Amino acid sequence: MNFLERRRILKKTNFLDLIPFRILEHESCENGLINLLMPRFKNKYWSRMFQPRSKGKFIKIKLDQYGSATWSLIDGNTSVAGICTKLEEMNPDQFNKDNETEKRVTKFLSMLYQQRYITFREIQ
Repeated sequence: MNFLERRRILKKTNFLDLIPFRILEHESCENGLINLLMPRFKNKYWSRMFQPRSKGKFIKIKLDQYGSATWSLIDGNTSVAGICTKLEEMNPDQFNKDNETEKRVTKFLSMLYQQRYITFREIQ
């Protein structure tokens, strides 16, 4: 599916109704935070040619407390609205009820989508 078709689908739907799922792998740290593992090279040939031997195969992207909680709730079956309600249940004192959770989560998930760390089931 090309860019224009994906853009048309995203413009027609409500962002809270979309169902995100992960593209990247992740690892959990001992403090409960999550690191996303982005491959340095996607092509095996370029990986063998240009990857330094002293560095790992992945670039680690560190998420904060709220990003880690949101990433852990992305399972491919829960909508964005469901993720927002679960976050409010987990941390009732951290979020205000005046749609702050929805604003923060939709902004975070749109940034993850733009960087191609996640995609949405409706686009597939």
